[in-house]
Amino acid sequence: MADMDAADRLSPLDAWWLHLEREVQQLHVGSALLFEGPAPSHAQLMSAIESRLDLVPRYRQRVLRVPLDLGRPVWADDPRFRIGDHVRHTTLPRPGTEESLRDMTAGLMSEHLDLSRPLWESWLVDGLEGGRWAMVNKTHHSMIDGISGADIIDVLLDRDPHAEARPAVPWTPAAETSPVRLAASALGDMLRVPLEIGQGLARAVRAPGRFTRQSAVELSGLAQLGEKVMWPESVLDGPIGPRRRWGWARADLTEVKKVKNSLGGTVNDVILAGIAGGFRTFLTARGENMDGRTVRTMVPVSMRTREERGQLGNQVSAVFADLPVGLSDPAERLAAVTRQLSSLKSSGMARGVDSMFTAADLVPGTLFALGARVAARLPQRAISTVTTNVPGPPVPMYLLGHRMTELFPYIPIGADIRITIGIASYAGRLTCGVTGDFDAVPDLQVLCDGIESATEELVALVR
Repeated sequence: MADMDAADRLSPLDAWWLHLEREVQQLHVGSALLFEGPAPSHAQLMSAIESRLDLVPRYRQRVLRVPLDLGRPVWADDPRFRIGDHVRHTTLPRPGTEESLRDMTAGLMSEHLDLSRPLWESWLVDGLEGGRWAMVNKTHHSMIDGISGADIIDVLLDRDPHAEARPAVPWTPAAETSPVRLAASALGDMLRVPLEIGQGLARAVRAPGRFTRQSAVELSGLAQLGEKVMWPESVLDGPIGPRRRWGWARADLTEVKKVKNSLGGTVNDVILAGIAGGFRTFLTARGENMDGRTVRTMVPVSMRTREERGQLGNQVSAVFADLPVGLSDPAERLAAVTRQLSSLKSSGMARGVDSMFTAADLVPGTLFALGARVAARLPQRAISTVTTNVPGPPVPMYLLGHRMTELFPYIPIGADIRITIGIASYAGRLTCGVTGDFDAVPDLQVLCDGIESATEELVALVR
């Protein structure tokens, strides 16, 4: 193996997702991509994906843990890599309804990835009604966040339906590194930390104004975060099991843009208002009191710069927002969401959360791993759900000449959060992928239908 450098070691946030994995908590993200038919063969899909792996080298690498957790794990080429272990094939039972595809996807997502191999799988699913087929993807959260996940789709798919087949580039795995060398490299990183701290202080001395302003923003954000760490328990949070349910909702991006142009806010504000309306329908059906009710959600915020697009790994922070599910008027819900998100964007909360993970670089690997494992088993009362926006390609994309018609994201659940929602945009469409705990949320479809209805209410106001 070539000399290890900082690019080989997982970042604190990437390692955190890996350490949080446990029996009832599978921490892979994913998607279901729907295509026009007829479906390609399994061999054709394997060949197409393998021909692009040189563009995403991480797909042929596995995670190596450092002995005694002296440092964070590292990425290394997997000498046992075989494309057939990662690209699978299955057929929907007739008549191949969308509901059966959702159920099959939920079953696939309920299974853990093999952490000793490259952390991804893709499934060719044929037999979908209307002559269609699907590709279901799952990739561990330690490898991608929502933004870099969208970039991988852009690598694997083509914008030209007549694109020529790309020949696979020959690949030879680098030699495996020894446990002794892994430990030595981790100890070397630990010795470099004091030097990096000193360099940071030196930069602060040279530019005290900038350092003070940045620190003030981060401290202000952390203070606001501290005010939101406790939240009353509801039917949305509590213990989870190992099985998942999964559903989706659809909206027209053009219509949503008309809403934001007429009523204010952003596209994200409009869809969050629709999600708030969906939760209102869901909780009302559960017999919950809606007076003054809000649902606290974590909204991930990308910290990725333009130059960093295309890089794998997690470069994301978060803000906490309260969805106004107690408001019955759809326009009032949108106005409340817009005011709050606008305030959060300028609050510094995302910078504050990001600074916590940056500081984790200074924590010894053993303590970091121990802290993550303890955190995975502690109940949390900060949020009740997660709503994350995944921007997809704005133009039609093709795989083996077949047009992708829709993209539905899958977001994992965990940490006592029983429902998560991924929001994706693709070629003029907006879609939500809704994940729920199998036992705690048997009525997940009520939420999915409620999101569509609440979004349509907003569209009807300006139609």
